[in-house]
Amino acid sequence: MLVYERTRWGWFAWTMPGDGSRPELPHQIGVLTPSATPAQRLTLRWLTRRPARRIGLAPGIPGSLRLVTVAVAFLSLIAGLFAMADGIPADVALPAIVLVPLLAEHLPTTLDARSREHVRSVEGASACRYLQRLAALHTCLVQAAASSDRYELRRPAEIGQHLLWDAADLLQMHDTRSASCELVARERLMLQLADQVAQILKHAPAQARQGNTDQARKPGRPPGLRSTPQHTPGTSPLEGALVMPDPNTATRTSAVYLLFAHQPYYPGPGTQEINTTLVAADTLLHPRVLQPDGTRIHDLLTQGRQPGEIIPLATLTHELNGGADWPTVGDWERVTIDLVHLVQTQRCDALSLGLPEVARALICTGPASQVRAFDAAAGEFTMYGPDDRTKVLTEVGLFLTGLTAQQPFWPGDGLLPPLCQSA
Repeated sequence: MLVYERTRWGWFAWTMPGDGSRPELPHQIGVLTPSATPAQRLTLRWLTRRPARRIGLAPGIPGSLRLVTVAVAFLSLIAGLFAMADGIPADVALPAIVLVPLLAEHLPTTLDARSREHVRSVEGASACRYLQRLAALHTCLVQAAASSDRYELRRPAEIGQHLLWDAADLLQMHDTRSASCELVARERLMLQLADQVAQILKHAPAQARQGNTDQARKPGRPPGLRSTPQHTPGTSPLEGALVMPDPNTATRTSAVYLLFAHQPYYPGPGTQEINTTLVAADTLLHPRVLQPDGTRIHDLLTQGRQPGEIIPLATLTHELNGGADWPTVGDWERVTIDLVHLVQTQRCDALSLGLPEVARALICTGPASQVRAFDAAAGEFTMYGPDDRTKVLTEVGLFLTGLTAQQPFWPGDGLLPPLCQSA
């Protein structure tokens, strides 16, 4: 059975299993045009209406008719007979008796085609999984804008609608692999918008935040990790737990790791999705990474850290004035794409992870940010914060320790000198 879940920006179509369990992935996701008029918004209800009941024709005759068409045909026949009895000419009544059922049969198809001009819908596991992540972030923006009339909250929701529309448009014409660069750029911008809104809500007056107290975090832990290591066995400087940096230290250490999310991919047939990767800091010095951008990011990554520390890319963004200072350091998007290519071609060691949506969102936000996840079944939000982010990083660290039990990660060959040595 196909069940539609309507939202302010579109819909989810869920295929409900026969055993009544809750599906994890939508069968289809539809996105309404960002500039929709009130009349165009009615297309959501039209396209997500219950499927028409149909009646088969006589045995041996292929095809079927809508139940409403049969009902309209019967009523038009009765009305036509009464009309002719009242003196309406037969050459007028008979064409009407025939045309009205034809109109009832073909008009819904025409309206479907016109309505779909204002909607972009995607199907397939990879496309729906990506758009579901983007939709979860956009839902947070919409909820924040709905509870306030502040422009700085309404504008991110408007931008998020455009990003969702663009992503759906891309996924209609391309698969996730061929459009990976464009999709990654849109997802990162959506994450930045979500982080910006979270910071605004965090620093809002106490009375403005009072309405969100019922969205308290439920007890429990964030979803666990799923991982597919791509790694040459090695030893880890980690001692079984994360070591937080001392902000007062000015020392440098290259024995740290960079953790970043990227466009999901599948290493091979029958393998699970890989959407997050961890590499040694020195991999940024690889000559196949965009330079000098990789060297500059390496300099930032290794400054004031403790050996064995795992640094998410979002932490660097937070340290760079929320990302405003990235242009002075380098093109982090190109650098991460190059790093993923190194991992896929086995030119360095890496820990490749398939993080669940909540865990992935947490490592893509700043250290003090919060992530709200919507539970469609319960109809409520669950709040995840810095403590949950630390749990995710700790779990990654523990998994890394188990993999690097004999020798350190291999960052690759022919590395460039660090910035501090080449200066």
